[in-house]
Amino acid sequence: MEQQRADQQAGISRVTTGMPVVDVTGVEVGTVDLVQRGDPNALTVQASTAPTADPGGSLDELIESAAVEEPDVPADLAARLLRTGYLKVSTDHAPTGAVYVLADQIAAVADGRVRLDVLAASLPAEE
Repeated sequence: MEQQRADQQAGISRVTTGMPVVDVTGVEVGTVDLVQRGDPNALTVQASTAPTADPGGSLDELIESAAVEEPDVPADLAARLLRTGYLKVSTDHAPTGAVYVLADQIAAVADGRVRLDVLAASLPAEE
């Protein structure tokens, strides 16, 4: 298990923003927007406890309440992404324009591109 995590982190550490990403069949998924290395201590994702900004709130509070934190997916998936590490990929394959790739879905990083071991259609879309 520890060696597997080390291999995943070694793979993700070779990824840089702007790299093209292809799925297991060679279909181009998109380009890397964000690379986040895993944190095995990231057990939970804290939901924002701030109330929705009221009309009397300050502009800073309104901006803070509207800010989206990464990864923008359901909490259980977000926790897994944070633990394993992930890529956020800009794509035309999702209505929101981005999908997430778990570090363990990266088959190889070679020739300036990221090759996945899953289909593009199986990647979770940004919410």
